[in-house]
Amino acid sequence: MINSTQKKPQRSLAEWITFSIASAILSAIAALVVYVWISDRKEPPILEVTQPSQIREADGQFYVPFELKNTGGETVESVQVVAELRVNGQVEEVGDQQIDFLSGGEAEEGAFVLRQDPRRGELVIRVASYKVP
Repeated sequence: MINSTQKKPQRSLAEWITFSIASAILSAIAALVVYVWISDRKEPPILEVTQPSQIREADGQFYVPFELKNTGGETVESVQVVAELRVNGQVEEVGDQQIDFLSGGEAEEGAFVLRQDPRRGELVIRVASYKVP
């Protein structure tokens, strides 16, 4: 039987350090959960397409790189990117790409492969459609 007048042993320095570290980690996780919950943006997706680098030619084909960014808040899927090459007002070539998944703030890169030199005409790269999961 334990005598009620006996004192509990004091905590060692190692126990206090371990307790402090565990408490700090738990507090940080709780703070992050609250931050994500509060700052969860429900903004619609904003998709923009840019050409970050130069067109290159290889084996008689022209490679046109592009970058697709979702600067909005919501995630999108099945994003269709379309490229149209117009020469003298006529559509000479059309290509499309499908990006499966794009989170808010994420970017994807791709390239269109054309038979004709896109510098001879007007090349338009745009987002044609997307789906919100």
